[in-house]
Amino acid sequence: MFVRIGNTPRDYAWGSTTAIAGLLGTEPSGRPEAELWLGAHPGSPARVLDPALADGADDLAAWERTSGLPYLLKVLAAAGPLSLQAHPSPEQARAGFERENAAGLPADSADRNYKDPFHKPELIFALSDPFEALCGFRDPAESRAALERLAAAGSGGAVLSGFARTLQGESGDVLRRATEWLLGGDPDVDLLVAEVVAAARALPDDRDADTVRMLDDAFPGDPGIVLALLLNRATLRPGQVLYLPAGNIHAYLRGLGIELMAASDNVLRGGLTRKRIDVPELVSVLDFTPIQATPLAPERPAAGVETFRPDVPDFALEHIALDEDVESATVALPGAAIALVTNGEVELAGATGSLHLRRGDAAVVTDESELTVAGRGTVFVAHPNG
Repeated sequence: MFVRIGNTPRDYAWGSTTAIAGLLGTEPSGRPEAELWLGAHPGSPARVLDPALADGADDLAAWERTSGLPYLLKVLAAAGPLSLQAHPSPEQARAGFERENAAGLPADSADRNYKDPFHKPELIFALSDPFEALCGFRDPAESRAALERLAAAGSGGAVLSGFARTLQGESGDVLRRATEWLLGGDPDVDLLVAEVVAAARALPDDRDADTVRMLDDAFPGDPGIVLALLLNRATLRPGQVLYLPAGNIHAYLRGLGIELMAASDNVLRGGLTRKRIDVPELVSVLDFTPIQATPLAPERPAAGVETFRPDVPDFALEHIALDEDVESATVALPGAAIALVTNGEVELAGATGSLHLRRGDAAVVTDESELTVAGRGTVFVAHPNG
């Protein structure tokens, strides 16, 4: 079954005013357009454009066939940095949700960390060149070297030099202590941030200094500016995908992409925000193992098809690119799917029907074990990871 869907972009302040409209061929609203949600998440469920086809339901949250979709597909357009954040594992989410329920915290309480009992892994498929993000902790030796470069470029900087010296020892312990101190409210953190920013302003042509300047422009004085120097800065080119599992501290910096995540609201913030930060809970969730921010490698099951399959059952993403050489492709659907066309026009077909879509169109697909896409264009298809 094929049903057209649509939605209105969410106007978070960090959103681009032009990128989503430029991608989908729609008219800009004149406001920031940060995220277009395509799913059944109750925060902004996709509209059903012909309710008669969906048992009278106006949106996917109200339609029994799709109300339990385990994933949320988004178009994301960041004109500036988002907050540093991490998400819990399934076990952490269930325990935290039950703990806060037992404590009697209302569902809409600002003191809640866990809005639901689910994890929230996510991936981002880069469309812009570049798409930039902070992703996971790097080796503390790299961070120490960056801080020493900044200290050498600045005047004075005793707190900066002292903090750099603390980044020695067993990586996990070093990173945990540094994170707790930076977010813990010590008055010296303000001095450290000021010294780091002043040094970065005096150090051109340095990637870490550029990160500091970018974040200070958006969140002046925030301790997340220094915490960001403990993280990898990832630069994605179009078609590359970054996967962010449970415990990974991250922030999108700028760019346009297709985001796919588990349908949860559980976010532990870690800086670059005016919202509440629960430092002990954040630290309990974070994975302090240093990593390389390596793009997720695709499977290529057929010509014109790339499948991005993370290590969770909630979602996988198909990227289908059709042209004069590859005019059709078929993918397996282990559950209800959402398709979005970002270029050209295509025909979606299965055993129970078909639907013609053009650039900017989206549809939900149910009761199909396979989906054939024909035409010339680019289609993203989200579905459970079967």
